[in-house]
Amino acid sequence: MISMAPESVLVSCIHREISGEIKLNGSKSISNRALLIRALCKDKFNIFNLSDSDDTAFLNHLLNDGVDLFDAHHAGTTYRFLTAYLATKEGTQILTGSERMQQRPVKVLVDALNQLGANITYVDNEGYPPIKISSPNDHWGNEITLPADISSQYISALLMIAPTLPDGLRICLEGEIVSGPYIEMTIGMMNYFGVSVRWHEQTLIVPNQEYISKDYHVESDWSAASYYYIIAALSERANIELLGLHQHSLQGDAAISEICQNFGIESLFFDNKVQIIKKKNASFIESVEYDFIKVPDLAQSVSVICAGLGVKCLFSGLQTLRIKETDRILALQNELMKLNVTLHKSPEMISNNAEEENYKQEGKACANESLPPIINTYNDHRMAMAFATLGLLFPIRINDPQVVSKSYPGFWKDLEVLRFDVL
Repeated sequence: MISMAPESVLVSCIHREISGEIKLNGSKSISNRALLIRALCKDKFNIFNLSDSDDTAFLNHLLNDGVDLFDAHHAGTTYRFLTAYLATKEGTQILTGSERMQQRPVKVLVDALNQLGANITYVDNEGYPPIKISSPNDHWGNEITLPADISSQYISALLMIAPTLPDGLRICLEGEIVSGPYIEMTIGMMNYFGVSVRWHEQTLIVPNQEYISKDYHVESDWSAASYYYIIAALSERANIELLGLHQHSLQGDAAISEICQNFGIESLFFDNKVQIIKKKNASFIESVEYDFIKVPDLAQSVSVICAGLGVKCLFSGLQTLRIKETDRILALQNELMKLNVTLHKSPEMISNNAEEENYKQEGKACANESLPPIINTYNDHRMAMAFATLGLLFPIRINDPQVVSKSYPGFWKDLEVLRFDVL
């Protein structure tokens, strides 16, 4: 069991047949949308199975506790949702974040809001947090055009405030839409709370409406589930039950169940749970090509599966990974190299996605068991959790283990449920 805020943990597992039951945390993405919609409602409602992640705790605190300074720390979703929400409110607020957050661009969202009628200025660097949000202008516009390849969090933030604007909002998207499932998630939740959204081709139309308050139950986190799919893929045999998940989910990351069919994993769906099965000597493909444009948060999990099994892979749709908690492409390259696995930019001609930036991964993860590799996590919860699963193959040391609290505080305890040693 890990001690208070250790600098690193050593993860290992001598068992090759993995079984157990895990009750997953509520989805951070769904929880944060539910919190913002509740703040936009006239009447409050109960939210059940709310995520206990840092990001959700920050947003809940900032929306409900009457703070003077809005500090989103390193929570990107929290920062972007609050930018849109506070832009509609009277008064003046400063919205800031961690050092890394102050390196993550917010200009597209700020420009869009200012064009519509908000009054937002930059405190220090143009285009980056912190920002000063003053009372909006007397009249709000009702149409905005945005590049479609921006973060879906910008679009979701605008969508959720749209029905509260005097004339609603029409959002016109130009180019290829990235992270589409997250926009669909937002629309699905708005529908649940009585708001209609029309999505025709590249245009989203939200008339002026009122949200209808009603209690909401947050489904468990499919992004977190992906780490158990890694464990199943790397095991000799697995039977893992994940509670709180649904086959027909609002979350795009439910795609991990289909992706892992390539690695000999079967997913059996029941009421409110999925059972992950890997049979002994299950076969898997030797090479895979996958476009992560719709599910960027699965990239690290799939990369680690391929590294652990020695599967050659070609990845595309990774462009948003450079502006996450860290530059996730660079982080993967650095840490995979320690395991004798390479990830590098690939010539366009060898891929079916000729217009995409492509990355080729080769090699099978290996290590000297007497000298465990040390994995840096770059203040990124997904680096910590994805690489920790390699403890099933050889002992591995994970730096800054408390970073998992951003989305999944109970991760290390849940690994121990599956008989991993976390020291």
